[in-house]
Amino acid sequence: MTGLAEVTGSERALRTFLHGLPGVDRVGLERRAAMLATRSIKASAKAYAIDLAIRMIDLTTLEGSDTPGRVRSLCAKARRPDPADPSCPAVAAVCVYPSMAPVAAGELHGSGVRLASVATAFPSGQAPLAVKLAEVRAAVAAGAEEIDMVISRGEFLAGRYGAVHEEIVAVKQACGDAHLKVILETGELGGYDNVRRASWLAMLAGADFVKTSTGKIPIAATPPVTLLMLEAVRDFLAGTGRQVGVKPAGGIRSSKDAIRYLVLVNETAGPGWLSPQWFRFGASSLLNDLLRQRTKLTTGAYAGPDDVTVD
Repeated sequence: MTGLAEVTGSERALRTFLHGLPGVDRVGLERRAAMLATRSIKASAKAYAIDLAIRMIDLTTLEGSDTPGRVRSLCAKARRPDPADPSCPAVAAVCVYPSMAPVAAGELHGSGVRLASVATAFPSGQAPLAVKLAEVRAAVAAGAEEIDMVISRGEFLAGRYGAVHEEIVAVKQACGDAHLKVILETGELGGYDNVRRASWLAMLAGADFVKTSTGKIPIAATPPVTLLMLEAVRDFLAGTGRQVGVKPAGGIRSSKDAIRYLVLVNETAGPGWLSPQWFRFGASSLLNDLLRQRTKLTTGAYAGPDDVTVD
């Protein structure tokens, strides 16, 4: 692969590289995603898959109505998803708005559950860069260990790839030691070719994760888009030696769906991504169904609805 410095050295070079990526075969991509969705796993593997999916969840509340009490309840659920079963694993992270990061940081301290915060004028991304960077720094100062930023879709769709690249680089620098997840908002990108280009653009700029969606528009994570992003991180590792994670977010609500995504990961990027370090689910209601299925496997009966998860 051409050196990264050469690829990102100018707007022209970046455009040439991104538009030189192979075009996406829409029919083939969707057919493969549908085929993988039919794969079944053995009953003995289902329990492992459910626990793995729980460990991969970024338990999320991103509402204007969020309160400190709501965030505390979410953090309690993240630390101990099933209070009646101490063998149930904790989730990967709790994701909140920057204003709620200090509350979540206090609740999660020492638990092993990471604190993630959205930033950069989530969900629209429509704010001056100085404002976005100030928000990132404030979230990190409040204890955020992961930042979920949104790209400027308008700049990307206008073909100003250099501006998007520079913004991600600046946000990555503002993150300090915090990991950076770059939200592409794939439902607004206008097609699979742009999803591939945006994934590579984010990785070239230093993203630690590429994330499908904000969850704030009707078109959120889909298996074909996630498969495409998994191909991108796989190929990026092969070309650069640097591994990047993937986070589908929005609309993933059932254990069956979560397991289908795990099959996508294993069959596309490989088992090296089957870890919370490299794959996450952005979800709120998914955890409840995973817990119901987990209880069914261990006791033979479904648990009742849980009132703690924030939907």
